[in-house]
Amino acid sequence: MATLHNLYLPDDLYEQLQELAAAKESSLDAQLITLLQNGLLVVQKQRMAEQKQQNVAQLLEESRRRRELLPKDIEWPDSTAMIREDRDR
Repeated sequence: MATLHNLYLPDDLYEQLQELAAAKESSLDAQLITLLQNGLLVVQKQRMAEQKQQNVAQLLEESRRRRELLPKDIEWPDSTAMIREDRDR
């Protein structure tokens, strides 16, 4: 396990951490590790959400590009008429 040394904290922050550790009945070190782990999880979730948004944008752009590449002179059948014809069989 790695060791982190010489971490200087403002007095008010240190007091808040001590109070939180006492309330959770854990050591200051354990509380710091928990807070850091939770903070990293939040950052990872934000990155994943951003990646999903980027993927959606890329998919939409690809869909638009493919739609533009479709031939314009072809008369595409009406889906409603096709469904009606299928149901009438």
